[in-house]
Amino acid sequence: MENSRRRFLKTAGFSILGVGAGSMLIGLAARPGIAAGPGAASGPEFGDRPEAKHARRWGMVIDTRQLDARTCRKMEEACHSIHNVPDHIGKFGNKNHEIKWIWDTEFKHAFPGQEAEFLSDRLEHAPVPVLCNHCDNPPCVRACPTKATFKREKDGIVLMDFHRCIGCRFCMAACPFGARSFNFRDPRPAIKEENPDFPTRMKGVVEKCNFCAERLAVGKMPACVEASGGALTFGDLNDPDSDIRKLLADEYAIRRKPNLGTFPSVFYIV
Repeated sequence: MENSRRRFLKTAGFSILGVGAGSMLIGLAARPGIAAGPGAASGPEFGDRPEAKHARRWGMVIDTRQLDARTCRKMEEACHSIHNVPDHIGKFGNKNHEIKWIWDTEFKHAFPGQEAEFLSDRLEHAPVPVLCNHCDNPPCVRACPTKATFKREKDGIVLMDFHRCIGCRFCMAACPFGARSFNFRDPRPAIKEENPDFPTRMKGVVEKCNFCAERLAVGKMPACVEASGGALTFGDLNDPDSDIRKLLADEYAIRRKPNLGTFPSVFYIV
C-alpha cells in the first residue's frame, strides 16, 4: 500500500512539473517580442549587424510609368523565389489556393474610386504592382488575437510570426487591400526551388510581403526593388533627405484607398 502511494505521489509530481514547464513555455511564447522559434517573424532574425539597413519608417514608391508586364513578372519571380512562395497554380492548377506576396493588377482594381473620367489607355491597361502596404495604422494588427501579425516599432514594417498564427484569418478579413494569403494546403510541395535561407510555411497559416526584412538585416534592398530596373524606390519616409522623400516632394503620388485611414507606406506615381 505504501509503495503504491509513493508511486502515485512520484507520478503526480512529475505531471505537475510537466504542466508547470509547459505553462511557462506557453507564457514565453505569448509574450510580445519573443519568437516561438528560429525564423518565426517572416524570416531569420539576424539582429543588428553592422551592414544592416535602418530606417524609422520604411516606405516604397512605385513609378508605374517605368513598368511593363515583363518587369512586373521579374519582380514577382524575385520575391517569390527568395521567400519560398508556392506555385499552386503551376503545380496543381488550383487558383483558389494561390499564394501571392506581390502581383500586378489593373488600375481600376488597385485604385477603386480613384478612376479619372478620361483615363488614358496606357494607364487603364498598365500593370500596377500591389503588395502589403505596411500601413502606419494597420487594421490587421488590431484584428490578430495572437499577435502573430505585428508592426515592428523600430521601422514600421508589418511582420508575421508564422509559429503564432492559428489560421483564424481575422487579419485577412481586416485587410482592405487583399494583401494576405492563406495556406489551405501544405505549400512545400509546390515550391519550385526551396531557398534554405528562408523558412517554409505549413498548412493553416497566413503569409504576406515582409518588405524583405531579412534582406534589410544584412544590408540588402528588397528583392522586388532590385528587380525593378529603377521603377521602385525604397527608403526612410521619416528622413527628409532620403531619396524616397525627395522623389515624393518632386512627383505627385497616390496611395491605395486613402479614405480608410490606414496610411499605407507604399506610394504610386501614375
